[in-house]
Amino acid sequence: MKPAALFDLNNKVAIITGGANGIGKACSLMLAAHGASVVVADLNLEAAEAVASHIRQDGGQALAVSCNVLKDEDLTGLVNQALAEFGGINILVNNVGGGGAGRESPATLSVEQFARTFQLNVFSNWRLAQLCAPHMENAGYGSIINMSSMSSINKSPAISAYASSKAAINHMTANLAFDYGPAGIRVNAVGPGAVRTDALASVLTPEIETRMLSHTPLQRLGEPDDIAGAVLYFAAPISQWVSGQTLFVNGGGVQTLD
Repeated sequence: MKPAALFDLNNKVAIITGGANGIGKACSLMLAAHGASVVVADLNLEAAEAVASHIRQDGGQALAVSCNVLKDEDLTGLVNQALAEFGGINILVNNVGGGGAGRESPATLSVEQFARTFQLNVFSNWRLAQLCAPHMENAGYGSIINMSSMSSINKSPAISAYASSKAAINHMTANLAFDYGPAGIRVNAVGPGAVRTDALASVLTPEIETRMLSHTPLQRLGEPDDIAGAVLYFAAPISQWVSGQTLFVNGGGVQTLD
């Protein structure tokens, strides 16, 4: 395969959930820059349209879709809109997620809040994979990329719901690789360390950053493009014999809030 073809996503269609901000936005722009037609799915339609417009202005193809991943009708609608606009689906980036990292004390966290974290971070990923897989098989090319986290292997206080949901992502990814592999679909996960996003900014202090960097060999926090590069690797033909893996992107170290 020629070098240029290793990262060529022309004639590929990618769905990216939470694709309007932070890591999701970086993934949308990164995959579009390598030729993919991108469906930017986000709860905030205005923000999603801004990203899609950016891609189109740069000569790419993009569609903005309003999507609440906690609603099954939104997930089925997302897949149907992608098919109607671009005629197929090849890549799914299950980026959307959330939780009360550092704020999940078992003394105050409710069962409902714990369950919602799993619905957001795990169940929606599984369901979208289920919905997209038949279309990937029909297209003859499929890559599902789930967003994990360093918290899936770290141990910290007040993060039990979020961390365990991300650990579930790792194991779900490895098992789905067996389910979808015979159809020619690869399933992998990316586990970011501390990345400079609005979510991190809401809890990051200079003192916490200093502690994080003391355990980070590359001596800086991550940027959204660092994660998008790993997503590109899994989306592109260069990783055509890689499946069931979780790739941690963390500057070589460990960053926690405590």
